[in-house]
Amino acid sequence: MIIGVPKEIKEGENRVALTPAGVDALVRDGHTVLVEIGAGGGSGLTDDDYRQQGAQTAVTDEVFARSDLIVKVKEPLREEWPLLKAGQVLFTYLHLASSEDLTRALLERGIIGIAYETVRDRNGRLPLLVPMSEVAGRMSLQMAMRFLEADYGGRGILVSGVPGVPPAEVVVLGCGVVGLNAAKVAVGLGAHVTILDIDHDRLKYVDDVLHGNVITVYSSPYTLQRAVRYADILIGAVLIPGAKAPVLVTETMISQMKPGSVVIDVSVDQGGSVETTHPTTHAEPTYRVHDVIHCGVPNMPASVPRTSTYALTNATLPYVRTIASKGLRGAAEIDQGMAEGINVAHGFLTYPAVAESFGMEWKNWDQVV
Repeated sequence: MIIGVPKEIKEGENRVALTPAGVDALVRDGHTVLVEIGAGGGSGLTDDDYRQQGAQTAVTDEVFARSDLIVKVKEPLREEWPLLKAGQVLFTYLHLASSEDLTRALLERGIIGIAYETVRDRNGRLPLLVPMSEVAGRMSLQMAMRFLEADYGGRGILVSGVPGVPPAEVVVLGCGVVGLNAAKVAVGLGAHVTILDIDHDRLKYVDDVLHGNVITVYSSPYTLQRAVRYADILIGAVLIPGAKAPVLVTETMISQMKPGSVVIDVSVDQGGSVETTHPTTHAEPTYRVHDVIHCGVPNMPASVPRTSTYALTNATLPYVRTIASKGLRGAAEIDQGMAEGINVAHGFLTYPAVAESFGMEWKNWDQVV
């Protein structure tokens, strides 16, 4: 199989979908790997690094035209849509439930789109979402700390506080991978941390692993409104796999927050869990609503591309090798969790949560692949 690795073109995106070690593994398996010239530069990986492991380097058009399998980090942008060809397999983060335009474009191109964020392992977990969720969760506090400073228009609060002066109030909405990692960093910094969720078992788990150093609260409109009101930092970390994130924090709640407080909505790549958030960029990451600083960078881990590239490719490479060696249908038949990653195929939606988001029909993957 010919596997293509394009250079990411999303603003601020410095990750790459395959490392030289990944190229070596695929070439040893007997496959051809085309890496776009300069694709690894943002992660400190040179074209020579790839060529030394057996990759061929090529320009954008050649990578897309020749490849049977395209491996990316982020969803294809509008200028990349015409490069996709019918029957081609695209393996990347898609987040289709947040973009009807992208969904319809992929259906029109007739490609087979496998979304990292909906692939499951044997335990029902999301192994390709976990590494970037870990990075995003930890980075959310790193970014919030910066925006809370007066230089950025924040309240001018030190997250950890100092003896005699209390720390910041950090509220985390959702205690999945993002929420847990955000809470870990906040606790480590000495903040006062509250985490909300509707999963009792998950709340118990977070309480155990963080040794009671967080306040766990069962989420309801009442408890959420109260927590948002006293937050200096609010982290939105709600996920429904493959579906649009539910809007839980209303504009009214935001209007009651303290001036200069900070909202980081990590759920923004799935539509956002805060009514007043919308996607922003690394170049212009923030804006203000009701004097509250909002950050909605959807590809937050791109700020630390070296760490993120290696963390992501460690997780994705086994799947890439399986697809390349067995073909998509063969890979999906032996791994139902892999099959759940198939979101679109040959002009049909194959993931029900995406179809529900847009009121569209869908078919099971094995009817169309």
